[in-house]
Amino acid sequence: IYRDIEECETWEAVLEAIDNGLKPHVTHLKRAITETDLVRLTEIKIKRISKFDAFKADEEINKLEDAIAEVTAKLGDMINVAIDYYQGIKKKYGTGRERKTEIRVFDTIELSKVVVANKKLYVNREEGFAGFGLKKDEYVGDCSDIDDIIVFRRDGKMIVSRISDKAFFGKDILHIAVWKKGDDRTIYNLVYQDGTTGPTMMKRFAVKSITRDKEYDLTNGTKGSKVTYFTANPNGEAEVLNVLLRPRPHLKKLRLEVDLSELAIKGRAAKGNILTKHLVSKITQREALGSTLSARKIWYDEIVGRLNDEERGVLLGNFGSDDKIVAFYKNGTYCLYEPSLTTRFEADILSLRKYNEEEIASVIYYDGEREQYSVKRFEIEETDKLSSFITEHPKSELVFFSLKPGSVVEVHFDKRASSKESETHIMEELIAVKGLKALGNRFCKEKIKEIVDVTPDDLEEEDEDTSEDDSNTDNGDADDNTVQPSLF
Repeated sequence: IYRDIEECETWEAVLEAIDNGLKPHVTHLKRAITETDLVRLTEIKIKRISKFDAFKADEEINKLEDAIAEVTAKLGDMINVAIDYYQGIKKKYGTGRERKTEIRVFDTIELSKVVVANKKLYVNREEGFAGFGLKKDEYVGDCSDIDDIIVFRRDGKMIVSRISDKAFFGKDILHIAVWKKGDDRTIYNLVYQDGTTGPTMMKRFAVKSITRDKEYDLTNGTKGSKVTYFTANPNGEAEVLNVLLRPRPHLKKLRLEVDLSELAIKGRAAKGNILTKHLVSKITQREALGSTLSARKIWYDEIVGRLNDEERGVLLGNFGSDDKIVAFYKNGTYCLYEPSLTTRFEADILSLRKYNEEEIASVIYYDGEREQYSVKRFEIEETDKLSSFITEHPKSELVFFSLKPGSVVEVHFDKRASSKESETHIMEELIAVKGLKALGNRFCKEKIKEIVDVTPDDLEEEDEDTSEDDSNTDNGDADDNTVQPSLF
């Protein structure tokens, strides 16, 4: 059988030779021979003496020798080899495989700020359970699976814990929300009765740091204390309360009016101020007031595309509770945003500034539907949705944008398509202020090469001087209008 295998040149021939060689001896075997048996016999190093494997080994050796010769030749001409290598990469990964990602610089990333809100928080206030697994109970809001939640109870206890599928926080939950460490803008207004017969106390406080899963007592600690009024205010808002007292002999005034904005904001451990020593029947909100916190200065860092209060980038101004940021984009859209430090803006921003409802935007754009250039001026309407101020035709394109009062533009036409000379226009004289959805007036049909903003410097200086005069008022918004960046 070994000699027969030496003459075989294919694998099938090897198996056939072994099968034929074993046939005279099958009568001495306990069972019939299978193909698996034949293969196992070849594994006893019988294959190595066949012509089939010798030929295969010769082929491998020849390939190795050719590869060695090729490498030796390339080592002698490395410059051309390197050029050919990079040209091959360009050809293979060039046309049709352009970069789809954007190279940007990132600031320090905090996981809690960028994690996706992929869970929904639910609560059962009476039973005291909360988590993202209680889908049949009251919906609180969206959250991520690494968020902390803060819980306030009727008995004046507070606790912060990591969110879970289901957790017990104690019965009679008054308030539950996602809690952020270091949050000094969310102010809690709380009124509680000290014990069963004690005075009614009031306090305003922030929760900036805690020990997770530790229960904090927000009252004076007297047995039987309970919360009679509570609100959570994301930007330090206050309110005016109506307090109805229980009738008592010799008690003539049964109604009190309390302005919480006059109450100082203290730490959570403060016991609070006395609202009244009489028993309270009911407390209701009479009037919602604005924020009692000072305006916060906010900067925009163009490198990372994010807002901050650490003086990095361009100062946008002082922001109170009702102030917003307006972002204009190069595709002819704009949107208003809350001045949240977690908001990231895309790289196609045209202008980012503090929203001023009195500002007028001047625009020249190519109308793809009418195939002409149009001009419009419009007031910036307050909206939290992305709104377009040019037509939505695929060929429509924003050509000029300005928020400067008295804007003057110099228009240069394409000489290859038009013999028209350059023109200078005052935007205010071209069209009156119209609504956001107005198409505007026809500007020209000739192809525009370039539009240059040639607004005189004295107009800009006059506008800045006016802003400086306004900064002397007591509204705390100094340089709100002088530091608005125009990124166009």
